[in-house]
Amino acid sequence: MPLELELCPGRWVGGQHPCFIIAEIGQNHQGDLDVAKRMIRVAKECGADCAKFQKSELEFKFNRKALARPYTSKHSWGKTYGEHKRHLEFSHDQYRELQKYAEEVGIFFTASGMDEMAVEFLHELNVPFFKVGSGDTNNFPYLEKTAKKGRPMVISSGMQSMDTMKQVYQIVKPLNPNFCFLQCTSAYPLQPEDVNLRVIPEYQKLFPDIPIGYSGHETGIAISVAAVALGAKVLERHITLDKTWKGSDHSASLEPGELAELVRSVRLVERALGSPTKQLLPCEMACNEKLGKSVVAKVKIPEGTILTMDMLTVKVGEPKGYPPEDIFNLVGKKALVTIEEDDTIMEELVDNHGKKIKS
Repeated sequence: MPLELELCPGRWVGGQHPCFIIAEIGQNHQGDLDVAKRMIRVAKECGADCAKFQKSELEFKFNRKALARPYTSKHSWGKTYGEHKRHLEFSHDQYRELQKYAEEVGIFFTASGMDEMAVEFLHELNVPFFKVGSGDTNNFPYLEKTAKKGRPMVISSGMQSMDTMKQVYQIVKPLNPNFCFLQCTSAYPLQPEDVNLRVIPEYQKLFPDIPIGYSGHETGIAISVAAVALGAKVLERHITLDKTWKGSDHSASLEPGELAELVRSVRLVERALGSPTKQLLPCEMACNEKLGKSVVAKVKIPEGTILTMDMLTVKVGEPKGYPPEDIFNLVGKKALVTIEEDDTIMEELVDNHGKKIKS
């Protein structure tokens, strides 16, 4: 059984707990605080467990030349990459306002700390868990410092190899056992053939003591639902209010109706996963009573006859008798009375009958 961890106060993940669904707002808020609040409310109304943002302290994430680089993309919010990022970056006070709003709405709030100083701020903000984005997973000094903060961690694995993820596990586990890995492919939007959901059971095999999840950038919800069916215990999807908005993430994001349908579908699949025990269920009794089969006489069987397979067949019988799976046990038994053709083989009609008739 994978390790269970309390990712947020009172909300456990792993084991038999429901999948924890993260609505990744990221920077799809367009740098507008009111839009960000609308997105938090949408995440709550659609049934997500957590609204998540991305926090950077730009001078600690990018060097001067990277920030000064001309940025002429159709998605640009400024003439340079630095201007673009500053437009999308909320201040500390704005983050505190968003956190307070999420608390009022009733949804967990966190952010990916995109650099060490951002992690320091989020730690001060007392977010319930840290999200390590795919681009920072192989930044081992950053990873160590984040793990030492002691908060639960959700670690994405986009752009990484299995060898790297094994190293990540070895680094984080001794410092902070409360973490999980998310299978992820960093492409926007993500094509189905690049999703590789089979990594989820491979992670489960290699890291059996941590929960495994999925962070998706594909269009639609089917693949994410399949990830939950494979055992994903944390599910992260980007959300947007409008896929046509400026920004490279919007096309790989879910609009409110899609997010709501994803949550409904995940909860439906969780119910359907049920138990690994295969047995006749109470809900099947009516069908079994009507259509359940029994062993019947294929021919007239005189009293004292030793039963052979060519004397027996299986039909919906009235009354119920030996179940079909017991037909081989009847071979070699003696008929105590004459059994007419097409009659049900009842337990009292043969000697040394072995198994009791199943009810």
